[in-house]
Amino acid sequence: MVNGLVTMTELGLIALLALLAARVITLSRTESFVPAGVAGAEPQADNSRSSARRIASSGKEARRYKGMTTPDRTELFTQLHILAGLQERDCRVKGLVLSESPEAVRTYAAAWLYGASCALSPKPVRHSEALAGMVAGIVSRKTGIRQPEALQAISTLTGSSVLMACYRAGLEGAEFWQANHYVLANSSLYEAVTSNAFI
Repeated sequence: MVNGLVTMTELGLIALLALLAARVITLSRTESFVPAGVAGAEPQADNSRSSARRIASSGKEARRYKGMTTPDRTELFTQLHILAGLQERDCRVKGLVLSESPEAVRTYAAAWLYGASCALSPKPVRHSEALAGMVAGIVSRKTGIRQPEALQAISTLTGSSVLMACYRAGLEGAEFWQANHYVLANSSLYEAVTSNAFI
């Protein structure tokens, strides 16, 4: 009886381990720091590529993230995801569902998150195509805006006073969040969007 229970437990653990490995592989193939097709980004390497092509690809990625090591990139990506998630939740609690909002509101969110990313990233990486691509990927997941529209909003920030106001709010909000672990209401995403859009 005990031997049967031990065997069943071992089989269950092996099945769970196999499921975990499959999920990690799936996530590693779908998640990337720079979305494919953005600013000349290479599609993510599959298992059939030769090691020479992988080395060449990693060299291109190193040039895109000049000044950042892999842990720095991962930390920035994580911080942006956390901050975007917190701000999205804050908007939802206050009655603003970003994924159901007009496209203009979602472009304001892209500008806000780009400002936040500039505050959280090292100076050599700020205003780079790679950073814009990373932000476009995150804001696309959080708001449903397509990445080309998010990139368009980021690249035309200076042409719109509303986008610049959202960018500055994101910059100030992320700087305060980094030091105090919360965003002041007057520089939050919700405040930036609602004060600049007729909702």
